[in-house]
Amino acid sequence: MAALDTTALLTELEPTVAENLDRHLGIADEWMPHEYVPWSLGRDFADLGGEPWELAQSQLSPIARTALEVNLLTEDNLPSYHREIDRAFGRDSAWGTWVNRWTAEEGRHAFCIRDYLLVTRGVDPVELERARMETMETGYEALDKSVLNVCAYVSFQELATRISHRNTGRYTGEPIADKLLSRVAKDENLHMIFYRNIVAAALQLAPSQTMRAITEEVVDFQMPGSVIPGFSRKAVQMAKAGIYDLRIHHDDIVTPLLRQWGVWDLEGLDADGEQAREELAAAVSALDGEATRFVERRAEAEAKRAARQGA
Repeated sequence: MAALDTTALLTELEPTVAENLDRHLGIADEWMPHEYVPWSLGRDFADLGGEPWELAQSQLSPIARTALEVNLLTEDNLPSYHREIDRAFGRDSAWGTWVNRWTAEEGRHAFCIRDYLLVTRGVDPVELERARMETMETGYEALDKSVLNVCAYVSFQELATRISHRNTGRYTGEPIADKLLSRVAKDENLHMIFYRNIVAAALQLAPSQTMRAITEEVVDFQMPGSVIPGFSRKAVQMAKAGIYDLRIHHDDIVTPLLRQWGVWDLEGLDADGEQAREELAAAVSALDGEATRFVERRAEAEAKRAARQGA
C-alpha cells in the first residue's frame, strides 16, 4: 500500500479527531487555577519593600524543588510546542480547534504551578525566571515531524508528563502541591487519551506508516523538558528519587501504550512495517535491560549509603 501524504492523513483522520474533541469537551472538568494557590501565604519581595527570597523560606526538599522546577519549565515552554503541533496539524477543521484547546489547557498548568511556587516561596524566583528565559529562548527543537510522528510522540509525552506530575506531587509531602499536581495530571491524562485514540485510528488507516512512526518515537524519545538548563543533572536526581526513571518509562509509559495499540498483534503490515515492529521490539527489550540495570545500581547505592549511616 502506498504511503499516504499529509493532506490525505489529515483528511482521513479528521472524523476521529472531531469525535475525540467532542469526547474531550464532554468529560473535561472545568477548574480554576486560582483555587489551588494558597494566596494567604504570599508577601512582597525585596523591590516592593518586602523580604528577598532565602532558602530557609522553602518548605520543599531539594529534590522536590528540582522536580517542580522541571515540571513548570516543561509546561512553560508552550509556545514552542504549539508552533510544532500547529505546523503538523494545521488550523482547519477539528485539528485546529483541538490545537487551540490543548494550548489553553496546557497554559494554565504553567500559570498555576508558577503562582504556587512564588506565593509559597518554594523556589528561588530569580533562578526560576532566569531558567525560564533561557528555556524559552532555546525553545523546542522543531524536527519537522510528520503528523503521525507528532501524534505518537505526544501520546508518550503526555502520559510521561502525567506520571511525572503525579509522582512529584506525592514526593513533595506538601498537601497543596500534591492536590495541584494531581489536578494537572488529570488534564494530561485526557490529553494522552486524545492522542492515543488518534494513533489507534492511524494504525487501522495506515498500519505500516504508523508503526514506523511509533518505532521512531520510542527509539528517539526525549522529554520536552530536555532543553531546560541543567536538565540532565536534574533528570538524574529525579530518577534516583524514583519520580521518573527508566523503569517507570518502560513499565508505565511505553509498555501500556504499545499494548493498548495492539502493535504486537497488528496485521496488514508491509515489509517496512514488519521491519519497524522488529526494531520496536529490540528497542523495548533494550530499554527494559537498561531499566533493570539502573534499578540495581540505585539499590546498591542506597544500600551502601545506609551502611555508612549505620556505621
